[in-house]
Amino acid sequence: MLVRVAEEGPVNKITWQKAGQVSEPGRYMLTFGWLTVTADDLAVWERYPDASFTLVEIATEPDVPDEYRLGTFELPPNVLLDHS
Repeated sequence: MLVRVAEEGPVNKITWQKAGQVSEPGRYMLTFGWLTVTADDLAVWERYPDASFTLVEIATEPDVPDEYRLGTFELPPNVLLDHS
């Protein structure tokens, strides 16, 4: 599978709010294309709802909507880490 970080265009990071606060792992059609969310991704958002993930584009066929998965995540500077 060929992947690349989405660098062009207005979308390269996404928050849980922008993803519609999805509640289950799966593949979701959003305004910029398909997004695959895993259980591990959701666990981060449930623990840190303001985290933002880098979108990683998955190569698709021509004339097919863009497809992405979530890459690394960042926490806002004011978030205290929970080490429990």
